[in-house]
This record gives sequence, C-alpha cells and structure tokens, in this order.
Amino acid sequence: MTQTDSARDFDHAIKDDDIERAKLLLGLDAPTSIDEFLRQATPDNIRNFAWGYGDDNPLFADPDYGVHTRWGGQIAPPMIMSALSRKMLGDPIPDDIRKATRGLFSGVHMFVSGQHTEWFRPVRPGDELFGFGGLESIEEKTSEFAGRSIIRILRSVRVNQHAEIVAIARVILIATERKQSRERGKYMKIQPATYTDEQIAEIDAIYAAEGPRGSTPRYYEDVQVGEQLPKMVKGPLTLTDVICFHAGGYGFGPYGIAGARIGYKNRQRVPKFYIKNAAGIPDVAQRLHWENEWSQSIGNPMAYDYGVMRECWLTHYVTDWMGDDGWLIRQHDEMRKFNYIGDTSFITGEVVAKRVENGNAVVDLEFRATNQRGEVTAPATATVALPSRELGPVRLPTPDEDLARKAVAMMQRHNELSGKSGR
Repeated sequence: MTQTDSARDFDHAIKDDDIERAKLLLGLDAPTSIDEFLRQATPDNIRNFAWGYGDDNPLFADPDYGVHTRWGGQIAPPMIMSALSRKMLGDPIPDDIRKATRGLFSGVHMFVSGQHTEWFRPVRPGDELFGFGGLESIEEKTSEFAGRSIIRILRSVRVNQHAEIVAIARVILIATERKQSRERGKYMKIQPATYTDEQIAEIDAIYAAEGPRGSTPRYYEDVQVGEQLPKMVKGPLTLTDVICFHAGGYGFGPYGIAGARIGYKNRQRVPKFYIKNAAGIPDVAQRLHWENEWSQSIGNPMAYDYGVMRECWLTHYVTDWMGDDGWLIRQHDEMRKFNYIGDTSFITGEVVAKRVENGNAVVDLEFRATNQRGEVTAPATATVALPSRELGPVRLPTPDEDLARKAVAMMQRHNELSGKSGR
C-alpha cells in the first residue's frame, strides 16, 4: 500500500514514452542522498527502534545480554536499515539521463506492493549505514481489472562504514491505469473495530504466551516440515503504536516530519508535501497514518499503519522463533490490504521446506498477518539459517562478488568527496 497517497487525479494513462524513458535508468546505481532520523547505531537507538514496533528481544534491547551470545554483543533487529542511514556522497546519474527521465509516470496511480530483503551482516553499536541503488528491472502487464500496469523493482543496497554489504532491499513499485473513481470510496464501508473485555483478554493471552526463544538453540535437525509456528499478535492498532514507531526512529526520510521552526523550514523545502487541514493549517500528507479526517478525504475509512511497520512485525515473528543462534537470510512480504487503527493482526506460519544452502542448514517459512475480519493483509515467506548438530553454527551469507566490489568503489568515492580518503 502507498505510504503517502494524495487526493490527486489518477486517471492518466501510462504512456509508451514513459516506459521507454524509464528503461534508461536500468542498471544505473546512484548514491542515496538523504539522512534518515538515525545516522549511527547506538545501544539506545537500537533498543528504541526494536521497542518502537513492540520487540523486547534482549538481543536487541539489552547491551549486556549480547555479550554471552555468538555475536559477542548487542546487535540490531533486521529492519533497522529502514531508519538508519547517512547521506552517501558520490557521482549522480548522468545529467542527460536525469533530464530525460524527469516526470516519469506523472499522474499515474503508484503504490508499493511489497519488498524482498536479504541480510548479510549484523548492525552493531557504532555502525553507520550508507546506501546506493537504482532500477533493477521493469515489466509491463495487462489485466482486465487493473488495465495496463508497470512493475518496477528498485534495488537499495545498504553498506556499513567498512564498505561491507549489510542488506539489500528490492522494493516492488507498481504503476497502474486503474481509475481513481474505482478506488475512491472502495473501503469506506469498513467499520472501525470494537472489542469486548473478553476479546481483549483473548488477545492478551496470546501476548502472555509470546517471547523470544533466546539462548536455547533451535537446531535444524529438530525442525520438521509442516511444523506450525507459535501465534503472535500485534494490536489492536492504536495511534500510540504509530507514535512509538516514529519515536523509535522511523521518519520517512525523503520528506521528514518535524515541529515548529524545523517543520517550517521543511515546509519551505518540500511545500507540496504540506496540505492544509480543515482549520487551514499546513500539515504533512503523511498524517493519513494518524488523522482520520485526512485519510477519509482520500477514500479510506480511517488512518492506517505503515507497510514498513508490518515488515518489522513479520521479521519480529521470525527472529523470536529462530533464537539467538539463527540468522534471517531473506524475507519476501506483500502488503495486500490496509491495516486500520483498531485492527488486530494475528501472525501465523509454518515450516514448508528444509535443505542445505551454501553450507548452511536452512528452513523455509510461510507466514502471514491476518486481521480480525479474517483477511490476510500481509503474506510473507522467509529463509532462515539454523545451527546444525551436523554442519555446525550458522555462517553469514555472502553477497554477489560484483556487487561487493561496487560497494567498495562507492564507499571509496564517498570518502574521497567527504575528505576521508587516505586517513
């Protein structure tokens, strides 16, 4: 689902010229030129990020706990890459291509439908992350329901200060010709969720039974195909949850949210991101995640969560299950439906395969978030490396050699431009 839908008209058709111009960007990597809210990992902001989406795993939250694990210290939860990053200096896309691709798919309905992420190294206190990426693929599809659509895969590579690849995220961005008139009001019949004391008690019972596996190894040999994973719950979703997620560090960096004078300066920088509310006060379009009135004005019955928040929940489900000695190699997730304020997400899953991959004993999981209406809002799959009595402890996966060399070259260029080269 989109993170910052606006009320603009989405009735424009996809143009052949836009598709051809977009192809000019294929294979071109450029540095990520923004600072996220968190610019360096510290024990506190690692803990606060985890707590921000409700994860109390001591491996992430307690600096002293990690000393006694295989990691030798505190590490960050997988999705911290969404909130931790520094501006990378480097050579931009060639000016002729930048000009030729300006205004791509203008006026066309655009949404993020999911993400495929791979992790290669843990983030530790003191680490900084930098990023680069670009368009990896573009595909055209046609269907009776959505008409013509364009599916783009945007690859984002996160590297640490040592030029080591930490994670690679591939975001699925879809542009469709679906008419706005078909979309607006589609969800308005959905009623806010309400709960009895008995229903809250049932949710609380799931919370009470949850918890990270911790230091007890989950050995590959003990896991069976078809095994059901424990149930996890997230919700009922409240405005407090959204506030806590932001307080943990998620700031949606390209636009930024801030108060008073800093907010004023940001409004001068990105004026189109600020839309007046009913009182005539300019406020961020992003407020559809906490302001029902604004969300309703663009066709939703109430405010809703961030897709990234649900991705954090899904990784939380996996890291709780695998224990301290496991490693989440990759996760693929899709945001199929909105998750509104008041909704409760029940996460369930199962083991679907076991095998050896690059010297690791790995298991494949299928899991999903299902709301109280019985709708699957976020299906996902993951591959997890587990310790093995036969093969030994988990080995960290290695990225593609060509991409690893590119990461080194990008960081060298960053250091040159920042004056750090040769130090």
